Amino acid sequence: MTNGNRVRVVAAGDHFVLPSLIREALDHELACDIGELTLGWPLEPFGPVAEVTEASDAEDELIEALAGAQVLVTQMGPVTERVLDACPDLRLVVVCRGGPVNVNLDAAKRNDVRVCFAPGRNAAATAEFTLGLMLAALRRIPHAHDLLARQGSWEGAAYYTYEHSGLELEDLPVGLIGYGAVGSRVARVLCAFGARVMVHDPYVQGEIHGLRVASLAELLRTSQVITLHARLTAETRGLIGARELALLPEGAVVVNAARGPLLDEDALCDALESGRVSAAALDTYVREPLPADSRLHALADRVVLTPHLGGASRAVAEKAARIAAGEVGRWVRGEQLAHCLT
Repeated sequence: MTNGNRVRVVAAGDHFVLPSLIREALDHELACDIGELTLGWPLEPFGPVAEVTEASDAEDELIEALAGAQVLVTQMGPVTERVLDACPDLRLVVVCRGGPVNVNLDAAKRNDVRVCFAPGRNAAATAEFTLGLMLAALRRIPHAHDLLARQGSWEGAAYYTYEHSGLELEDLPVGLIGYGAVGSRVARVLCAFGARVMVHDPYVQGEIHGLRVASLAELLRTSQVITLHARLTAETRGLIGARELALLPEGAVVVNAARGPLLDEDALCDALESGRVSAAALDTYVREPLPADSRLHALADRVVLTPHLGGASRAVAEKAARIAAGEVGRWVRGEQLAHCLT
């Protein structure tokens, strides 16, 4: 797959997937290849590794760095039609995220560039964060913290009354909408908590943790908490709107750490204001950053809001770099790529 024995790689990272992490992962993958294969590689078979930081808005810098490069490994680098057309030596792009949304796939195909991605790299982190959001909303942890730590008030002790106290997960009916890499992990942990887990995902076969529910409407009618884990597609956009929220039991809780457009935010705000939904915990939104005029801000006593942090952990960055380096290694060895879209 290579031109001669030397391949030039550009590691275009950012503040999360650092260029140094990509380089370390490539060095490890390279060392493994040298130990296992006798292909006549020189000591630096990948040649110089150019590093580009803050590549999300660095189109010109990326084009300059890619001069003579065959491989680009990036998290947010803008692999646009202009970049691809300006880099005729480029043969492989590996994106350190669950989908190559920063790559013009049509232009990549036209330029005979293979594009790979890193699915599942943040599944564990997002699942853990989802459970954190759920517990925070059920037990009103952020609100009690704000009263005591920021305002110096002991008024949060009012949550230690029957009327204001929260719900516990044990025996609580929790509905999962979607049962992929994240949803399945959330289900396993919820089962360990003793929750009554129900799952709706028409595309998943085989065993699941929890009770499989055939229809979304049935799941909603019987769930005190729902958490969203579906992929965002034309079919699932606006999946949970006013009609669906009206099916929930009075005082239900909604959690979304998947994709913002799965949920109709205006309908959610209406449900929160009416009391149909007692609380919501959101990490993703229809528009990001969350606009200053969003109705969610006025509902701060009933919502837990975080700025799309579910997939952010050090392990995720390291894992993404390793997955990407593995794809580069397979390409160099002429093996089938594991996660290729072009």
